Amino acid sequence: MRIGILGGGITGLSLAQLLKDKFEVDVLEEKLVPGGIARTKNVNGIAYHVVGGHCFNSKHQDVLDFVFNQILPKENWNKINRNSSILFKGNEIGYPIEYSLKEIFQFDKQLAINITADFLNSIDDQKYDNLEEWFIKKFGLTLSNEYFIPYNTKIWNKHPKNMDPSWVKDTLPTPDKVSFFEGLIGNSKDNMPHAEFYYPKSNNQNTFIDALANGLNIIYNTKIETIIKSDKWIINNQYKYDLIISTLPLNILPTLLKNIPENILNSASKLKYNRVSNGLWESEMTNKTWTYLPEKENLFHRYIHIGSFFDPQKGYTITETIGDHTISEISKDGENDPFLKNLLDHNTSEHAYVVFDENYKDCTESVKNYLNEIGINSIGRFGEWQYYNMDVCIKQSIDLSKKLIADYIVKQ
Repeated sequence: MRIGILGGGITGLSLAQLLKDKFEVDVLEEKLVPGGIARTKNVNGIAYHVVGGHCFNSKHQDVLDFVFNQILPKENWNKINRNSSILFKGNEIGYPIEYSLKEIFQFDKQLAINITADFLNSIDDQKYDNLEEWFIKKFGLTLSNEYFIPYNTKIWNKHPKNMDPSWVKDTLPTPDKVSFFEGLIGNSKDNMPHAEFYYPKSNNQNTFIDALANGLNIIYNTKIETIIKSDKWIINNQYKYDLIISTLPLNILPTLLKNIPENILNSASKLKYNRVSNGLWESEMTNKTWTYLPEKENLFHRYIHIGSFFDPQKGYTITETIGDHTISEISKDGENDPFLKNLLDHNTSEHAYVVFDENYKDCTESVKNYLNEIGINSIGRFGEWQYYNMDVCIKQSIDLSKKLIADYIVKQ
């Protein structure tokens, strides 16, 4: 069986590695290099993550086994402790914020008391009509109004009351009352999978990406323009496959198909996403890995201290902001922070973060169900229209590969 994988990002490369020994597999990639949004750009010898700051860890053992045993051995990675902070009301406090009440108490005692009282009295009935309600039921009204709602309004460019809460699972640390109280007395900490993470010893994520692409048949410089189903799947009137697997954005894929129902095209058109503009800066040295900036007065919503991912550490930071912003806008806002010294490069992405708005659930289900009916697997961050970290993309690839191999064996 011949399989065409559309897109050579982390998902497409992982899936191809998992299937190549059983099937004839091509990866069709629009760019001249693999990796998708995880690919870094070389700027003066520094690995510049032009979309986000990609690192690796996972709670899934099969993902760890795949990466360390089949792709890039564990001895080629450095293990780094996440040391993140939040610039909150002019004070730098620890992340996650719900474990930093003692620090808040030092500069605003009443606020710390209100946060604690609201959290311990909050009632989570596991029913949420929107993301704002999810925050309030998980963290209480004060912490939601002071931090979670303004910060998420900033990073999604949409108020949480108009958003679906489905993306937050396994993405935000969500303490129960016991762990929250432990945080008050200093015995609790961030226990999410990326509380510690791995980064290649080469100081460049491309080392992992290139290892993931090694041995694959990748057809570069191939933008998908048409997908036709006859006795086989025909891509761009040129490539023929028994099966295609798409990692293309879910809002774009339907537009490439012939004779697609109008209601499916309409659902796809309602799927929203945000671009991200960021800059690579020479900066002061810091042992922080991320700094979050919830105040709306600051253009940036987070700093990714990429130099802290390196060994030895270096003074480089990536600033990130939602939307299309010019290099002059980024430079001007950065001048307000003496921590940032010199802007070296700038990038504005296309797809970066999908938006979980009021149309999200119905529209994604409509498009996915149609693709499933016609026999197209759509997978990955943009293929499933999800907020997936790199390891979840790999996990999705592992699970799909097992299913495809099992189904093929049954048919033989």
